[in-house]
Amino acid sequence: MSDDYSKAGGVAEAPLDFVLDEDDAPELTNDMIARARLGHEVLPEYILAQSPRSPGRPRKPSPKVQTTLRLDAEVIDFYKAGGPGWQSRINAALRKHAGFTD
Repeated sequence: MSDDYSKAGGVAEAPLDFVLDEDDAPELTNDMIARARLGHEVLPEYILAQSPRSPGRPRKPSPKVQTTLRLDAEVIDFYKAGGPGWQSRINAALRKHAGFTD
């Protein structure tokens, strides 16, 4: 490893005065795209361990469905007056009325 790079948390970082010359970057070809691999397939475990984030929230067994629903303004105002979570409270009221149990 060159002296121009420092180790921070196990990952080499480019020096602050590093400038990328786009003319030095090769053109991306179809062959390059075909050979491309995801990071978790090629990176060492010690680098992957530094970013333990998952790709988003875990999937719910029964995810909600986005829809458009027209309700009376008074109904919306009533639930919004209760603060954040008003859509969840409307959902809970509809579930209760439909006879669903949690």
